[in-house]
Amino acid sequence: MPPRFFIDAALAAETDMPLPEAVVRHVQVLRLNPGDDITLFDGRGGSHAATLVEIGKRHALARIGSHDPFEAEPPFRVTLAQGLAGGDKMDWLIEKSVELGVAAIQPLQAARSVVRLSAERAQKRHAHWQALVEAACEQCGRNRLPEVAPVANVESWLGLQAKPAAAQEGARLLVSPRASQSLVSLATEQRNALLDRGVTLLIGPEGGLAPDEEAAALRAGFTGVSLGPRILRTETAGIACLATLNAVLGGF
Repeated sequence: MPPRFFIDAALAAETDMPLPEAVVRHVQVLRLNPGDDITLFDGRGGSHAATLVEIGKRHALARIGSHDPFEAEPPFRVTLAQGLAGGDKMDWLIEKSVELGVAAIQPLQAARSVVRLSAERAQKRHAHWQALVEAACEQCGRNRLPEVAPVANVESWLGLQAKPAAAQEGARLLVSPRASQSLVSLATEQRNALLDRGVTLLIGPEGGLAPDEEAAALRAGFTGVSLGPRILRTETAGIACLATLNAVLGGF
């Protein structure tokens, strides 16, 4: 398969386009040459075949070919509301959730979050996570970029989820070891509804959500679901949920 690159600009067939600096560096790292085939996508759907025309020290030019409408999206929409995880766990989780088809990611500052981000650091992390999303889409073949929302306080975010408009956006599931119903059984029972309206998954940070945060989620209309008798790490839980939904709802 030709190397894939995301371009944050509208692509048009039968035109020549100078490639962005970041893509030029990637082209050079891969040691591509004029005449090599590449694939470009702009996040608006589908992709374009393209051919490298020129490559210099700081520039590269590609001739854009025909549009391919193929999409690699799952048949359902999942928003992952994830409590901030420490170290590189959040990076790993975002990358893998994109590969598994997540549609949107909402990072949440929770009471038990190991990471505490100032406004400036949160802004920098947001830009970093968006770059990870772009790279993951390049790797896995997705042509539509999942949205990474700015970091939000879990209580404030749950307050928005309690409003009637949010209830129309689909099922809202709280992953908790204290829940009695499994994610598998709920997804199987509500398969058509989840396919039609989508789902929001709420997962706490290391140590899980605090009791008052779980209570607030339940008041906001979330339904508790379990992933079985074993306690999973926060970065494992999100991936397990996405894999489960893909298996039950037909994303694999």
